[in-house]
Amino acid sequence: MQNLKFNRVTNGVIRGINSLNPKGVHIFITESHNIRVHWVQIEAPATSPNTDGIHISDSNNVRIARTRISTGDDCVGMIQGSTNIAINKVFCGPGHGISVGSLGKYETENDVRGIVVKNCTFNNTDNGIRIKSWPGSQPSLATGMIFRDLIMQNVKNPIIIDQEYGCNDKCNKAPSKVKISNVHYINVKGTTSSDIAVDLICSSHSPCEDIELRDIDLKYVGPKKVRTSSQCKNAKIGYGGIQNPPACS
Repeated sequence: MQNLKFNRVTNGVIRGINSLNPKGVHIFITESHNIRVHWVQIEAPATSPNTDGIHISDSNNVRIARTRISTGDDCVGMIQGSTNIAINKVFCGPGHGISVGSLGKYETENDVRGIVVKNCTFNNTDNGIRIKSWPGSQPSLATGMIFRDLIMQNVKNPIIIDQEYGCNDKCNKAPSKVKISNVHYINVKGTTSSDIAVDLICSSHSPCEDIELRDIDLKYVGPKKVRTSSQCKNAKIGYGGIQNPPACS
């Protein structure tokens, strides 16, 4: 159940409203085109399950700006068929961060492309920017994404790609067939509560390609006496500028 649902809407505006304690997703946008979300306040307890702030599927040209989201799930979640999505000046926290996915849960899914997230702040979230796909998925694409000028404040997983989503150490499912490519992380700075600040776990079947990490500066603030590190698997990565944590070897 959603507080507000836009289904097959063209040229819609959501502005200046407050969404408080839904039974499910706060705002659900699906099969819609040219939607603007501005100056919205979204709030639910950090412990509330499945309370995504803004959930987008099969929609094109959605703009989210100057919005504050505190909830128990993804602040913004973009699943299959999300194209040309722009997120600017959003405050996220608490919550699970801004997510692309999960992808590959169903047999036939439309591609995700053209995602831009910039000038956002994440505060005490489980994740910062997360791309996630299920193992054993059917082929699809997630491509053309830019995440830049982001501030992380005590974020557990600031930069994460998880193509083994929902799979534990003993999982024997086939690898994900979602192809992730052309993804750029630029000027991401702040603090993390995890010693693994960059965690890129891609698919052995469809390795991530054209991943850029440029000017990343994430400092560990947890109880351990360690510095931040990176973990990478099945990913082709290019680096530039500051790299803290150090680049994957």
